Amino acid sequence: MQRITPNLWFDTEAEEAAGFYCSVFESSRIVNVTRYTEAGPREAGTVMAVEFELDGQRFVGINGGPQFTFDEAISFVVHCEDQEEVDRYWSKLTAGGEEGPCGWCKDRFGLSWQVVPNGFEEIMGDPDPARRDRAMKAVLGMKKLDVVAIRAAADAAPVS
Repeated sequence: MQRITPNLWFDTEAEEAAGFYCSVFESSRIVNVTRYTEAGPREAGTVMAVEFELDGQRFVGINGGPQFTFDEAISFVVHCEDQEEVDRYWSKLTAGGEEGPCGWCKDRFGLSWQVVPNGFEEIMGDPDPARRDRAMKAVLGMKKLDVVAIRAAADAAPVS
């Protein structure tokens, strides 16, 4: 049993979103779909909640109505093995969504993601402050992160 399960609130798109996310991430599946009953508050038979797994991580999507929407205060980080993976996830997640700065994007449902290459945290936490600073300046100029460009910026000799 997973101790903490993110619950994502949608107006009416929980099943569509779960299907989309399962198509983006390998080893993913829809676990269960629960429908509203005659008791309401929505029309009987319409989807109330969808349990799904993305690469082993369990989520619940609930069709709770339009009163709540996603914003950048909550997001998910996708850790990628290499630039090819960054490119693939970036392309899929931004389709119908929008690109943001520093590896952040929103999918077509408005959910925020940061797509990061392997080694990103290591570079950003480098013990050499000048190296970290050069890497950060490079990241701040990017939308989709480019690990080669970030490493090149970090490794660049300071301008005298």
